[in-house]
Amino acid sequence: MAAFNDHIRNIALLGHAGSGKTALAETLLHASGAIKQKGDVSRGNTVSDFTDQEKAAGHSLETSILQFDHFNTHVNLLDTPGYPDFFGRAMSILPAVESVALVINARHGIEPVTRRAFEQMHERKKCGLIIINQCDLPEIGLESLLMDIQDQLGSQCLPINLPSEDGSRMVDCYFAPEYDTPTAFSSVNEAHDQLIDQVVEVDEALMELYLEQEESLQPDQLHDPFEQALREDHLIPVCFTSAETGAGIEQLLHTLCELMPTPSEGNPPLFLKGEGENATPVSVVPDPELHAIAHVFKVSMDPYIGRMGVFRVHQGTIRSGDQLFLGDARKPVRIAHLLKLQGSKTTEVIEASPGDICAVAKIDSLHFNGVLHDSHDEDHHHLRDLQFPPSMASLAIAPAHRGDEQKLSEVLHRLVAEDPSLTIEHRERENETVLLGLGETHLQLSIEKMAKVYGLEVATSVPSIPYRETIRNKAEGHHRHKKQNGGSGQFGEVFLRIEPLPRGDGFEFASEVVGGVIPSQYIPAVEKGVREVMQSGAIAGYPMQDIRVVVYDGKHHSVDSKEIAFVAAGKKAFQDAIQQADPVVLEPFVEMDITVPNQAMGDVTGHLASERGMVTGTDAGKDMKVTVHAQAPLANVSGYSNTLKSMTGGDGEYSMQFSHYDCVPVPIQKALVKAWQA
Repeated sequence: MAAFNDHIRNIALLGHAGSGKTALAETLLHASGAIKQKGDVSRGNTVSDFTDQEKAAGHSLETSILQFDHFNTHVNLLDTPGYPDFFGRAMSILPAVESVALVINARHGIEPVTRRAFEQMHERKKCGLIIINQCDLPEIGLESLLMDIQDQLGSQCLPINLPSEDGSRMVDCYFAPEYDTPTAFSSVNEAHDQLIDQVVEVDEALMELYLEQEESLQPDQLHDPFEQALREDHLIPVCFTSAETGAGIEQLLHTLCELMPTPSEGNPPLFLKGEGENATPVSVVPDPELHAIAHVFKVSMDPYIGRMGVFRVHQGTIRSGDQLFLGDARKPVRIAHLLKLQGSKTTEVIEASPGDICAVAKIDSLHFNGVLHDSHDEDHHHLRDLQFPPSMASLAIAPAHRGDEQKLSEVLHRLVAEDPSLTIEHRERENETVLLGLGETHLQLSIEKMAKVYGLEVATSVPSIPYRETIRNKAEGHHRHKKQNGGSGQFGEVFLRIEPLPRGDGFEFASEVVGGVIPSQYIPAVEKGVREVMQSGAIAGYPMQDIRVVVYDGKHHSVDSKEIAFVAAGKKAFQDAIQQADPVVLEPFVEMDITVPNQAMGDVTGHLASERGMVTGTDAGKDMKVTVHAQAPLANVSGYSNTLKSMTGGDGEYSMQFSHYDCVPVPIQKALVKAWQA
């Protein structure tokens, strides 16, 4: 029997690698009775990390779907990977949950992935919870860590429990406050009052009652404003725990089951109908009696059972045997077996109600972000797209053995289906197939999976840098295309002007032709010619960007004018204008966060300066480490991991994401132009 949606909680564990998410998930499963014995990451026997790759790596590589029941509540817990290279996999599950629990290592504090997860939580309007884990570690400053959290993430981050004076347990400050128990810092009374004050600020009537009555408000009086405060990001509870000793786990279970929102209480996901600028918001509500609408947020490819899609039901009820449509497909798919997941294990269920998370296997058309529904009324429904971090690492790949070209194509598409933060590019100019990911580890594990799971060996090489071209000045161009070979000829004449757009604005095309000098049916042909140049480049063979093109005049012939003539005229007129507009080659720059031991900071900053990088700031961290923030050209740091290892003895880590495009130095541009001309 599916859990009624008011008794469901959907919670994602996000946080930096090493924060203890998987160990915490294991402890929660054990404390709730879902498993008989806790596994251990070091022994490779946890429920979450069940693949051979994860066991060998010693950390999560994929999001695991877990579940447990507690306090008459069914919790779907999503344990996500914490390494920067796999952040795309972590954020891809956000549309499936109402709440995000940020797990912070008590010793290491706020780390890069924690910040990125907090930003995504805020952007996607998810209700937040902060779990400070590993509070049993010796010589840690929990009070200073809480102050750092409030300083960096917001004053709305308030503790719901506190470590006891001797650190042996966690003291409840909300459900049944232990006012007389000494705490390591602050006090139960102060923490309780801060929580109540924060909650009643969203409800004027309750605030008046709070000020009038002498006794403190009870949790049941605070339920609705508490949920409102979570929805509005006015409150983020902070829970101290230790997955190792179990301290604070009971209070964390209370918080997850009693305070975090149900599917009815959380901010609803933004569903749209239609495409592009014509897309309009539509209301999707967790009512089990309405049309069924579900969203596929994870796809896995199993060599034995085939493609498995994990989906969240947002509206209606899905039952085993139902016929559902995927997207705008006219032919339905049949849900033969409805599955609940517990890591690698599956349990068949009869139905899934709004808010629940289930899986279905052996449907080849399932894909990430696909919407399942039972009525054509919901055709063209889709969720707002996730903006994944730009790919910063790339490998040119080719089959190691002749004859495996088709297999390579199939395996690559399977990898991308599983991991939407992976992308494939076919670069005709260099005759390369390029696999792009968020980091070198991301790509290396993908290559390893090709060999171990799919039996495909590939050869890899360093790919070309994705340079771009643009212009710096306004200019005008003109071309008359005239061709006569007997009989009907070709004629088209185009006048256009171009101007640079702000960096990152892409391409704009407009027509100011009047009087029919170029008939309206030929304007798209002019644009087609312009776009051909935009794709192939004009000075060094790289795609162009950030250009506005306006066609304002031309001529046509009543007999000889054809689409092909205006394609050619538009292309040549655009090329003519580009040569007069100070064309330049652009290169990608990246933002880098590099965490290294203090003694390695000089080597790191010196190396960045030698590679045309620029340090934009530094942050002092814990454990005698410092984080260097910098910008650098991607071409100069594309193999940075090996360089960083040599400078820090392997005790450094970094993440990078796309920042912007900027002009290459003149000598590099001359070399690129010369190479293309040759």
